[in-house]
Amino acid sequence: MNASFMYHNLGIREQECTKEEYQGGKTILHIRTKKKHICCPQCGSRHIICSGKTVRDIRGVPIGSRQIILRMSIQRVECKECGCIRNEEVKFTRGKRRYTRGFERLIHDLSKMGTISDVARFLDVSWDTVKDVQKEYLGRHYGHPSLKQVRRIGIDEFAVAKGHVYMTIVVDMDTGRVIYVGDGKGADALDGFWDRVKRAGCSIESVATDLSQAFVSSVQDNLPSAALVFDHFHVVKLMNDKLDKIRRATYQKEHDENSRRVVRGQRWILLCNGEELDESGQQRLQAALQANRPLAKAYYLKEALRRVWRQRSKEDADAVLDDWIRQASESDVAILRGMADTIVKHRNGILAWYDHRTSTGKIEGINNKIKTMKRQAYGFRDMDFFKLKILSLHDSTYAFSG
Repeated sequence: MNASFMYHNLGIREQECTKEEYQGGKTILHIRTKKKHICCPQCGSRHIICSGKTVRDIRGVPIGSRQIILRMSIQRVECKECGCIRNEEVKFTRGKRRYTRGFERLIHDLSKMGTISDVARFLDVSWDTVKDVQKEYLGRHYGHPSLKQVRRIGIDEFAVAKGHVYMTIVVDMDTGRVIYVGDGKGADALDGFWDRVKRAGCSIESVATDLSQAFVSSVQDNLPSAALVFDHFHVVKLMNDKLDKIRRATYQKEHDENSRRVVRGQRWILLCNGEELDESGQQRLQAALQANRPLAKAYYLKEALRRVWRQRSKEDADAVLDDWIRQASESDVAILRGMADTIVKHRNGILAWYDHRTSTGKIEGINNKIKTMKRQAYGFRDMDFFKLKILSLHDSTYAFSG
């Protein structure tokens, strides 16, 4: 077979074809390394003795619909210079793999357009082969993300599966890269990340996170000089949870059936942004608020809390937050007084948003991508592979379907 054809179509430059076979839909090419290219795989010396050979079948890039099998005669060489006795190096494949580098690249390209099962079925290889090629590729390119330029990070957890199985991700808030994936959602989930931060010597200025005490303590212990920024989405969500708890308590305590009917089924009306309600929604909201004073107090405090992040300056926000804490603390509703204590405890982190203007909104978007990826793949059995897929999410150029 023509050497130019073998090089340009199969990526083979040091071997020659000695025989061709055609079996069914396969083309089998018997190849061997040209004598002038055989050398010691350890020191590169050509002062060697060939002492036997083995035969290995290697998948090459298909031509049309025909599979290409490279039946390679691999020489075993003994080096007179260094004494090494080993099989010759086959440069068009990696190690002892049974597919060429070109076949790997084909799998990479096809994986951007279909699932692992689709690619395996099209190329007539095993599912594990496609997964292993993807995993190795992702490990080489994304397995060790650089932390040198990282200045602002965000931390959040997400559910991997039912049964309280979680993972924690750390995101570079400036680039949107996932730079770490840890098991669990406690402080120990970040231990590996803090080790990498110390080794990299990076200077992290701010950390955006939710109100999780585990994350807060971990950040304070490992980055004492970094500013903690509590995401406004999680603060408002916590207030929404308190409001819903008051709504349920109101419904259970109410004995008048008409009042119970007004409160029942109003969860969405109470929790959504009041500015977005239409006229009908406003009427239903007012009816629910008039039915119970503690519920009305909680609702108006929930709406007022949003104003903290709408001020012109940190000083104005501080004044608004002071007023909110005073109203909640003076309330005769125990749940609201407890919420006031929580806000006081996290006050500096809430106001730090005006200094760093960062939130976990970008991370919530990444979490949605992870959920979509899990649905497309129908779950992941290999957690290391799953983590590598997460680390590559930011790069759409190399995104694999699943």
